Amino acid sequence: MTCDYFELAAPGIRGLRPYQPGKPVEELQRELGLTDVIKLASNENPLGPSPAVINSLADVIPELARYPDGSAYHLKAKLSEFLDVPTSMLTIGNGSNELLELLARVFLGPGLESIVSQHSFVVYPLVTMAQGATLTVIPAKDYGQDLEATLAAISSKTRMVFIANPNNPTGTWLTAGELTGFLDRVPDHVLVVLDEAYCEYVDVADYPNGVALLARYPNLIVTRTFSKAYGIAALRVGFSVCSPVIADLLNRVRQPFNVNAMALVAAVAALGDQAHVRAAVRANHDGMALLTNACAELNLDYIPSAGNFLAMDMGQAAEPIYQALLREGVIVRPVGVYEMPQHLRITVGLPAENQRFITALTKVLDGR
Repeated sequence: MTCDYFELAAPGIRGLRPYQPGKPVEELQRELGLTDVIKLASNENPLGPSPAVINSLADVIPELARYPDGSAYHLKAKLSEFLDVPTSMLTIGNGSNELLELLARVFLGPGLESIVSQHSFVVYPLVTMAQGATLTVIPAKDYGQDLEATLAAISSKTRMVFIANPNNPTGTWLTAGELTGFLDRVPDHVLVVLDEAYCEYVDVADYPNGVALLARYPNLIVTRTFSKAYGIAALRVGFSVCSPVIADLLNRVRQPFNVNAMALVAAVAALGDQAHVRAAVRANHDGMALLTNACAELNLDYIPSAGNFLAMDMGQAAEPIYQALLREGVIVRPVGVYEMPQHLRITVGLPAENQRFITALTKVLDGR
């Protein structure tokens, strides 16, 4: 009799679905025979990496036979200086997603619980359920995290609350007063994971800097990434900042060479070119204005966003519009998996890309 290997898997794993990334350009080209395709689906930096990053990689290539520095010494030293925190508070990950997974491995398990918001990043449920822990989802409030309801849901089995600021895919954000008012009331046994993947893009009043709050809240953990504003998503490098005790625990379960040598060198170079980051932020500001103006012209609602993407309400099922845009050579992101079946999430691209999307969307909505 053939063994049922599915049943041998851990219960938490059996309930998961694989993460679905944005459709690759090459896949759409193969499927529809298109040659001119743009992708505004994965919240990448349309400016690409800094020239300093590209130049830095040349020195690494001759050393590809060597293992990377498992301690990430140079990147930690650069981050320590940039953030004004000791290196003992830093953990380097294969993208910030790995830090989320490490946190779940250390602090979650059967009989324990994490709390997330409706419409929050899909990786939070994934890492929770993979550990066999209970997932509690709080209904969103105006597409954002309902902090009062989150507090009310905390129990003795709660070990972790995930908060994205800004949140993906909605773009909603918390003010400093809202966040600190929440942290003041969270019990000590509950860790608050503050995901700041898009923090560099935020240009709104009273936005909190999570790293600056760590001295007041030892149960706070901040995660950030080089995949967005720094433009090196392909190399996969992120980091967390937290108390030295928690960082030590994360480093106990972290794989010895979890971040490759090219990523480590590129991240140091990217961090050193803040002018490139500022240029990315300016381009995002201009592109966001173009997209929101287009929503007004097309009579479409949208969720105000502090990130580098905009969730547009199509006023109808979004999947057919997404498919029609694919036929126009424009890849965006449907977010039905986030319980937002009428929305499409649009990454802010280069000016020509933003305009092409608007032209394609106008054509699709007009039925031409």
